[in-house]
Amino acid sequence: MWVDFRQLAQLPLFYGIRQEELPGMLECLGGFQKSYQKNEIIYLESDEVRNTGVILSGIVHMIKEDSEGCKTLLISMKDGELFGESFSCGSRIDSQVSFLAATPCSILFLPFHRLLHSCQKTCGFHYKLIENMVQLLGDKNIKLMGKIEVISKKTLRGKIMAYLRSQSEERQSRHFAISMNRVELADYLCADRSALTRELSAMKRDGLIDYQKNMFRLLQ
Repeated sequence: MWVDFRQLAQLPLFYGIRQEELPGMLECLGGFQKSYQKNEIIYLESDEVRNTGVILSGIVHMIKEDSEGCKTLLISMKDGELFGESFSCGSRIDSQVSFLAATPCSILFLPFHRLLHSCQKTCGFHYKLIENMVQLLGDKNIKLMGKIEVISKKTLRGKIMAYLRSQSEERQSRHFAISMNRVELADYLCADRSALTRELSAMKRDGLIDYQKNMFRLLQ
């Protein structure tokens, strides 16, 4: 396994752990790295999840599919974020969602039981890892709450504006790019793609927003 330890040291999960400690840490944890092509499934719903994924590069989508085959994009995750930890640490290890590589991805997998529990050597980094992981879990909960706030709006226009405002606040700019295409955005908003396209055009005509492909500007 080839790992860029300088890159690893910059990830939130490993804050406070010295770069020279990382090779021994990965050996102790039994970590391994895998690459995925765009649209490749990382975990399929009902798969057993025994490892927590750390996104080294790329974008991973958490997707839920209903019995009729309709897909909902729950959240989109980028470099440094975790996925699969909710299932690998729970009483049920079978995934209730699917994880998809939305772009080419490089993922570091860490067995959760080793991540959570100190080894017999009582390696000091374990305590810092647990502290960092709890903080990342809190950040993800906030992200999921943001998604609930967006889709709780009664109209499609309200959902679009809530999402765009959240992106604007995150980037601290009224002019920003979003990472999702129209199909993905429709899935995220639990909307029909054609209805989304029509509403975006109407919002542009009404002077609320301006956009070109994935670049958006809030006008009001």
